[in-house]
Amino acid sequence: MKKAVVFTGAGVSAESGIATFRDSDGLWANYRIEDVCTPEALAHNRAQVLEFYNIRRRELMGCKPNPAHTAVKALEARYDVQVITQNIDDLHERAGSSQVLHLHGELRCLRSGTQPERIYPIEGWNEAVQAIQGGGRPEDHVAVWRQDEAARDAYGDLLRPHVVFFGESVPNFEPATDLVKQADLLIIVGTSLAVYPAAALALYAPPAVPVYVVDPKIPDVSALRNPVTCIAEPASVGMPRLAEELLRA
Repeated sequence: MKKAVVFTGAGVSAESGIATFRDSDGLWANYRIEDVCTPEALAHNRAQVLEFYNIRRRELMGCKPNPAHTAVKALEARYDVQVITQNIDDLHERAGSSQVLHLHGELRCLRSGTQPERIYPIEGWNEAVQAIQGGGRPEDHVAVWRQDEAARDAYGDLLRPHVVFFGESVPNFEPATDLVKQADLLIIVGTSLAVYPAAALALYAPPAVPVYVVDPKIPDVSALRNPVTCIAEPASVGMPRLAEELLRA
């Protein structure tokens, strides 16, 4: 079975109603990135950072996968599909995609502020009041806390959103490049290829691998050595069309 690597960006989630930080209105318009999405912001104004991600979780709970997400899932009928996403939502998972690698973290998870490998899924949207319960081991759960207390895990570590802030390294970038190197075809959907290092992922595809780009505004792909097919349509239109063609071929 051929391996199809699908690299998705904010344009895919935006069509489900998720605000992007480039929007001229909506959630991000009310905040400066420096105030809510940097390690310095977390250190100096933890309450505002946590509240911002509470709002984002609440927003996510009202959103559903769109036809682009379901089209990516549909490819699994014929391909070994690996999704690499810049998005921190769980819409690919909710659409049924079985292999999803998040480059920039996951909104529905928290992690230890000192031990980043300690990652905890949460229910609901409010970090301040949700008790996270897991298995019997301390590493599997987060202790119950009161609303006026900082959230800590069972080891006593302060928790933070499991997202990659601006200025932080991207731990999953190397695993993502390994996947792209193994691709038999690469699909790039809903990304401007402007955020690094993620924007450089396509450069790791072997030269003979066909690349498909789906976006209303086709990004600059002149650096690619590959055969490139551009579909200048929104993700929810172009991705289903491409999936149908690939499944029929």
